[in-house]
Amino acid sequence: MILVPDLSDIVRTAGSDAERRVARLLREVTSDPDAVAFHSVKLRSHAYKQQAEADFVVLWKKVLIVVEVKGGGVRKHDGVWYSIDRRNDWHKLTGSPMEQAKSAMYALRDILREEGIGWYAHEAVVMTPDIETPPHSVEWQPTRWLAKDDMTVTRLTDVLDAIAATARSAPAAQRLARVEDLRTRLFGEFTRMPVIDAQRGAVIEEQNRATAGQARVLASLARNPRVMVLGGAGTGKSLVLVEAAKQEADQGRKVLITFHSPELLRFFSPHVVGRDIDVLPIDRLGGDRVYDAVFVDEAQDLMTAEMMDRLDTVTVGGRERGRWRMFLDSNNQAHIDGGYDDDVFEIVASEGVSVDLDLNVRNTRAIVHMVQEYLGADVGDPGIVHGEKVRWHTYDGDSGVAEAEVVAGRLVADGIRREDIWIIRAGSTASPTVTSGGFTLTSPRFAKGLEAEGIIVCDLPASFDSAGMAAFYVAVTRARVSLDIVVSKDDRRRLQQLLRQRLVTR
Repeated sequence: MILVPDLSDIVRTAGSDAERRVARLLREVTSDPDAVAFHSVKLRSHAYKQQAEADFVVLWKKVLIVVEVKGGGVRKHDGVWYSIDRRNDWHKLTGSPMEQAKSAMYALRDILREEGIGWYAHEAVVMTPDIETPPHSVEWQPTRWLAKDDMTVTRLTDVLDAIAATARSAPAAQRLARVEDLRTRLFGEFTRMPVIDAQRGAVIEEQNRATAGQARVLASLARNPRVMVLGGAGTGKSLVLVEAAKQEADQGRKVLITFHSPELLRFFSPHVVGRDIDVLPIDRLGGDRVYDAVFVDEAQDLMTAEMMDRLDTVTVGGRERGRWRMFLDSNNQAHIDGGYDDDVFEIVASEGVSVDLDLNVRNTRAIVHMVQEYLGADVGDPGIVHGEKVRWHTYDGDSGVAEAEVVAGRLVADGIRREDIWIIRAGSTASPTVTSGGFTLTSPRFAKGLEAEGIIVCDLPASFDSAGMAAFYVAVTRARVSLDIVVSKDDRRRLQQLLRQRLVTR
């Protein structure tokens, strides 16, 4: 069974050892290939009201099962329910564990009803892995409370199947929920993605619900063996890739994350540490090692017959029948590094399903609007991040690194850390270095796929042909909070001409 998040994250964040044991057990249940178990501490009952709590939400054979897990002992005395810890101390509960499970079940039902999902079968279950026999009550069926003897894969599978077989039917005239819609909505409700709030220039990393687009992509990745994920810069492709790769590894598959630029190593490696996931640039692939699931980031850099043949050799079943996920921005970043062949793209795209990411979760609204205005590039809807305006700095003469360092010094004086500021020479292809002032100096070729809090763009391309436009696009879309563009008067005139051409062709 797929776990969301994966087992490693649940083990790290779960509130009890009992939840960890249940998570390990759920992962081993495999008779329903489409089953998903979502682990969550809090479940909003309404956008403006208090939150209910759910330990697990399991989608099993079209039935949604909310699971309440209680470690230690559970006992009812004089009409009051208590939990009993390992020191034999009694702790009063607000109600029975079954009441808690049902409360979370109804809260989730209300959420999905608000979303217009339609009617679906739902049940509540309690799991108490430390007690021998569940308490009896006319309030619930015996199969809805599992105890120590039920903590086996075979027994849990039988119980889940029995719940699905006896689930209630839809009332008359009720529209039934589509399973695909239900899965997508659950991925959105329970998957936590890093989202950036740049209001007033402060970057705050929060664990928020996945956007609707990210949820839809995650649900597609879980169900389809070969998927092409298309999205502009800042739409969260790499973050979705990481989450999906962890889920694949959690299913016991050998997973590879590969790409063209070695700079992406420093992004991906910390996200998958401790998991059986190889992170390697494609030019370092070799030997006899093959992978059950292959993830390709910035796949537009590898869209050539030679590179696709190399992926074919490392994928179990080959590219045509194997399991792969390719993430790319074919329209705007296909001329910076590596190679891109339209004919190869059409062949590869026909081998899998294609899904889109269309909400920008990185760049400020001002940056998104500027990119759309000057370049006509699709970087998603500016639906999340607000932040500061784009700042232009015009010089009579040079508009290079020296001028950019002056701007960088002002950002440091405003409170941005020196290490969070990058200077990108948009007309360069040089590898990263550090300036005399201690700022990272890089080029679009090596910045692609990465991001920084403050970006200063200088040395604009000499020509805004397809390569120059792509380089400028990559440079200005790396910023999370502030974007400063250093230009000469000649640069400014060329940009104004570019803008006029855009207005004419609209």
